[in-house]
Amino acid sequence: MAESLSKRRQTGLFMDDNATKFTDEEALAFHSRGKPGKLEVTPTKPMATQRDLSLAYSPGVAVPVKAIAADPDLAYDLTSKGNMVAVISNGTAILGLGDLGALAAKPVMEGKSVLFKRFADIDSIDIEIDTRDPDEFVNAVKYLGPAFGGVNLEDIAAPASFEIEQRLKELMDIPVFHDDQHGTAIITAAGLINALDITGKSIRDVKVAVAGAGSAALAVAGLIKAMGATHDNVLVCGRKGVIRIGREEPIDQWRSAHAVETDKKTLADAMEGADVCIGLSAAGAITKDMVRSMAKNPIIFAMANPTPEILPEEIREVRNDAIIATGRSDYPNQVNNVLGFPYIFRGALDARARTINDEMKIACAEALAKLAREDVPDEVAAAYGKRLKFGPGYIIPTPFDPRLISTVPPAVAKAAADSGVARKPIEDLPAYSARLAARTDPSASFLQKIYSTLRAGERKRIVFAEGEEEAVVRAAHAFQQEGLGKAILIGREDRVREALSSAGLPEDCGFEIHNARLSNHNPLYTDYLYRRLQRRGYLYRDAQRLVNTDRNAFGACMLAHGHADGMVTGVTRHYDVALENVKLALDPRPGERLIGVSIILTRGRTLFVADTNICELPSSEDLAAIAVQVAHAARQLGQPPRVAFISYSNFGNPDTEASRRVSGAVRLLDARRDIDFEYEGEMTPRLALNEKTRAVYPFSRLQGPANVLVSPGVHSASISTKLLAEIGGATVIGPMLIGLEHPVQICQVGASVTEIITLAAMAAYELDKEHRSWAEKAG
Repeated sequence: MAESLSKRRQTGLFMDDNATKFTDEEALAFHSRGKPGKLEVTPTKPMATQRDLSLAYSPGVAVPVKAIAADPDLAYDLTSKGNMVAVISNGTAILGLGDLGALAAKPVMEGKSVLFKRFADIDSIDIEIDTRDPDEFVNAVKYLGPAFGGVNLEDIAAPASFEIEQRLKELMDIPVFHDDQHGTAIITAAGLINALDITGKSIRDVKVAVAGAGSAALAVAGLIKAMGATHDNVLVCGRKGVIRIGREEPIDQWRSAHAVETDKKTLADAMEGADVCIGLSAAGAITKDMVRSMAKNPIIFAMANPTPEILPEEIREVRNDAIIATGRSDYPNQVNNVLGFPYIFRGALDARARTINDEMKIACAEALAKLAREDVPDEVAAAYGKRLKFGPGYIIPTPFDPRLISTVPPAVAKAAADSGVARKPIEDLPAYSARLAARTDPSASFLQKIYSTLRAGERKRIVFAEGEEEAVVRAAHAFQQEGLGKAILIGREDRVREALSSAGLPEDCGFEIHNARLSNHNPLYTDYLYRRLQRRGYLYRDAQRLVNTDRNAFGACMLAHGHADGMVTGVTRHYDVALENVKLALDPRPGERLIGVSIILTRGRTLFVADTNICELPSSEDLAAIAVQVAHAARQLGQPPRVAFISYSNFGNPDTEASRRVSGAVRLLDARRDIDFEYEGEMTPRLALNEKTRAVYPFSRLQGPANVLVSPGVHSASISTKLLAEIGGATVIGPMLIGLEHPVQICQVGASVTEIITLAAMAAYELDKEHRSWAEKAG
């Protein structure tokens, strides 16, 4: 049963073959459990009160109705049109299953809608039209333009698919895109760009054999010609051989466009001496002899699903110089349409494009190709179980690359504007890219302000203490490449070079590398540590050993002497151990405390929680000081602080020793005249965050939901933030360390490259520098 199922399906998103193995019963259970299917409609506006309903429907809805009637473009601002795509099929070519009818296509179309949402945050509705007649299909769809920002055609058999798409594009003023054709063409083109780059061949000179003459094959042939391939060098081969001028068998207008003057008649003839073979036909269509006859360093894309025209291992038996791609997820270089359609529609919708043209498709392909050449983030390595590097085995990005959303749509939107089809060209593409990243990653928007500030200012010198670790050198490289600062690595130079090589990074990355044992500053740092530690049981040789062997102590000494501006560490040592080593060389600022602050991003809210890592059981004095320091950090990050001292009691009920510690902190702030932020407590998190609940306590000083939560102890703070991250779906940044005389951030053991970059940026940003200047003035 499982074997028959695997023969009938197209797998999509995982390189781990075990993830694509399941039984018929498991697939049916997946679709039937809970609410049947994969989609539901969720309101985007509150529907809790009579006033809400009056605004959403009658009589309030009349206002946008009149506005749109007066100015139709306002539909993009007042309705979901600008983020809504119709996924439409008649079920005449469902995956590899053939013509099973419109209703049978619904699970696939629902799945397509889910992919739009998952990868590009595009809302989508599936529409199955029960007709095989192109006229009836076109007449049904052409009137849907006002409801949608775009139309994605899917699983429609050729040649009707050509006619349907062409007519709808002429009749509708929104993008109409047959993904089976153009999606495949775009991803194929992206892979081909990189394969040609690796082999040193030019698209204008290569000879291409296309195995197949269906909709996808013709779209690929058309797109690579638009990119520069010579018409006579592209031989398209259907069931009856090469499409050529003078062929006896009649061919339709779409295939005749690819007819060439040639004496080659068969696929075998076309592949002899060819540089590239594009397979979009059927299993077994390509033989080993055909592959053997190809030119040096052949490029072979065998994309029939579920079984390719020829298996990669069969190609390897006769050619060890080939670059290979398939449509399968269990082989490298999967040509997967999910890399294209979500992002090309995202860019088209946001630019309010009237159509999707060749310029936009080529821009998409080029953006994908460029992305594959860049260092692959940890999220991808985690999803696929291995580190991918640009080369013959990795020429196409993977679907779970988080950079796709911020990279591809801007390229598409720019091409739409440059080619004159954008109703609303996007002026600030970098800002647009940042907004896109925030659609699927809440931390991206939050961090953008920090990154922009760092890029605009003087480059800070940040020490990456564990400079021999691959993740650290990759983070340091990205930190510099993104213009966030200057990276200084601590480590043995040969080991750092090895890590760079292992990460696939150039040996000369412009890093400043310090070997602690060989540093010219070694005597200076040793004397400094010995003066600090000699009355704490340390001998001079102990201080020397710390400088020679402890990179955290060495890095902290660099900060103490002005040889660097900040430091990030912790990848290979537990937080407490790393912090103790840093404290050997650095002190808290006078009158301040070391505090761990975690930033929680969830459901449109930004919350600062403290202390999540340092003070186990803070006193009232500690809690008051924590509130002041974190409030200033929140303000520095653009969040006007509203502080709640949280507890399990509300304003003395119940009255316990623990709650009295918290209320004591409030009284301490009451006695000060320099407090410039809202604060209140003690109160439960529900009271702090829920405005309606706070109405029971009209004396509360908070004018809105709290965004700074001061916890009564490190255990409750740490546990709550970790629970939110693991089961609450929240994004948690940190904990970040504030209060040291020089900025140091400590990662969790095994931190990802992204996490290291984030904390390095926080070190460069000096999260609590505003409080530092405030404290100096207050002092």
